Amino acid sequence: MSKNKNNQAIWGARIKKATSATFQKIGSSIEIDKRLYKEDIKVSKVHVEMLFKQKIISFKIKNKIIYGLEKIEREIKNNKIYLSKSYEDIHMNIEKRLFQIIGDEAGYIHTARSRNDQVITDFKIWIKSSTKEISLKIDKVITSTLKLAEKNIYTIMPGFTHLKNAQAISFAHYLLAYIEMFNRDKKRFANNLVSLDENPLGVAALGGTAFNIDRNYTTKKLGFKKPTNNSIDTVSDRDFVLDYLYAISVCSMHISRIAEELIIWNSDAYNLINLSDKIVTGSSIMPQKKNPDVLEYLRGKSGIAYGNLFSMLTILKGLPLSYFKDLQDDKEIVFKANDTIMDCLIILDEFIKNFYPNKKQMLDLANTGHITATDLADYLVKNHSMSFRKAYEKTSVIVNLAEKKNKNLSQLSLEELKIIEPKLTNEVLTVFDLKNSVKSKKSYGGTSFENIKRMIMKYKKQND
Repeated sequence: MSKNKNNQAIWGARIKKATSATFQKIGSSIEIDKRLYKEDIKVSKVHVEMLFKQKIISFKIKNKIIYGLEKIEREIKNNKIYLSKSYEDIHMNIEKRLFQIIGDEAGYIHTARSRNDQVITDFKIWIKSSTKEISLKIDKVITSTLKLAEKNIYTIMPGFTHLKNAQAISFAHYLLAYIEMFNRDKKRFANNLVSLDENPLGVAALGGTAFNIDRNYTTKKLGFKKPTNNSIDTVSDRDFVLDYLYAISVCSMHISRIAEELIIWNSDAYNLINLSDKIVTGSSIMPQKKNPDVLEYLRGKSGIAYGNLFSMLTILKGLPLSYFKDLQDDKEIVFKANDTIMDCLIILDEFIKNFYPNKKQMLDLANTGHITATDLADYLVKNHSMSFRKAYEKTSVIVNLAEKKNKNLSQLSLEELKIIEPKLTNEVLTVFDLKNSVKSKKSYGGTSFENIKRMIMKYKKQND
């Protein structure tokens, strides 16, 4: 075997002239994909174990390679190795260092594989790990939200449609709506884990290999469910990247929605929540200001998440089969997406722990806008044999009367109500009580206090 000199590219025997400095700069991805060093070393160790098992390499060579790889892993971990841009990526840097440690026998490491299947295998393992970390961060947000909800079961506020007062709800019920969203995010990430659980290692450049390899062995050792079915598809597939970026985008959208809502509620116009000084910033010119910059940061980052997804979709849309240099950008996009969503989930969790509702303002706002009108219409249907449309019409007239008299519905007297519906009795006045309104919404998924208590218990069991 000819010696692979350390100052020479892997393909130096074929391409005689040195790569131009400009191309070296754009062709190098080491600053990005060095994050894959653990995965790359793990994959290489399993690969050479398989080569030995299949009698493709000797026991001595296998042990020397694994010794070298473990030494390299320690060096990278302890920052005792120089990763060179001239060797393009983490995979070639590791191989080059292996030659320095064990000599020419390092050349056996690339038997029956290509960087194409090597990179995708590393990347899939990294995404699996990242996905699990993201799910743990979502769990923390859910736990913090549940704690806040449990403290506010009986905190009454207006529920909004079109940002207009609609019906009385519990603040806890509002919070549980976001738990539903985050639980869907967890399912989305979990589904991604299932769909990417196929081992690419062994498909080589695009057509497979002539060596008698055992892909089932590497599949089991690397923690995949099964090997991929088609070698051409395997090296060109980035659906698992799109799925990952899509899940991040949807989760970012949910974070942005709650951030936007809390920004509105924190505004002086609403004043429904108060923020701890830990999570606000001041103004450079206005001494009185306490700004919800953290929420604005979260809202803004959803745009970055969408951009990452659309970047990857655009890269893939015009690619024939199978591998192209365009695909190298997938890692930079994914790593940025991962870092951003992890930061956002940590920040959101911290925010949830440091704000609290302005209960009096919530109740005062709930007492405006005639939000028990639907309760009155339902009461007429249940107690006076009206169709809902007839009850709706009657209630609309009563609302108009209240507005004309500049009163809330609860401030109308029985006599005033009987002008419109003579059959009404004192019992109807209980309909306008906000607490009764919330309690009455007992249908599954509704805002009644008992429903909320049951749902909190259910979420706690789900996330234990």
